[in-house]
Amino acid sequence: MSGDSATKNQILPPSEKINKTPPAFRIKPELRSPIWIFHYKLRKLKDFTDLLGRILLSFIFLYEAYDSIFFFQQTKAKMIFYGLKWQPEFLLYSAIIVLVLGGLMILTGYRSSLGAFLLLLYWVPVTFIVHDFWHVPDSCKMSITCPEIGVAGEEIYRRMQGVLFMKNLAVTGGLLMVLVNGSGRYSIRRLFATTRVPGA
Repeated sequence: MSGDSATKNQILPPSEKINKTPPAFRIKPELRSPIWIFHYKLRKLKDFTDLLGRILLSFIFLYEAYDSIFFFQQTKAKMIFYGLKWQPEFLLYSAIIVLVLGGLMILTGYRSSLGAFLLLLYWVPVTFIVHDFWHVPDSCKMSITCPEIGVAGEEIYRRMQGVLFMKNLAVTGGLLMVLVNGSGRYSIRRLFATTRVPGA
């Protein structure tokens, strides 16, 4: 088949030969403005940007899993404080598994959409349960004392929870983007799919 295509291409007039130039470069050089060139190069970096974004997004879930493991009792006590009193240990173990599994799936790109879905099942309820700043009175304040770094004073608890709530919404947006767009070009699954076994 490849020989037939080459023969066909050779017998066509020069004006009708297959144009193998990438579509973006078919624009006349004099029409390529600096903004156009920057946009094109940015598109070329999309695959790398997808990978970098997945790595950074996965860190927050893997770190939360680490924190929940090393501060297990404190995390369990906090869950009970927020009303999660039914089998708190079971819920915490389940949350750690979801955080590790989902975080690794996004990090490696292996079924990253499924990983994002699992993390959303955990992340969205936690955001509305733990960071419900609209229920916190303005009078609630936190005392902060850390002379080692020169920090001391009071912080409005409602304001802090509001910032954390908005941060979690931003992370939710990142998960939704992974859910609908997948992992991109660089992923473990794609690596396995394109790797040829010698002799196969």
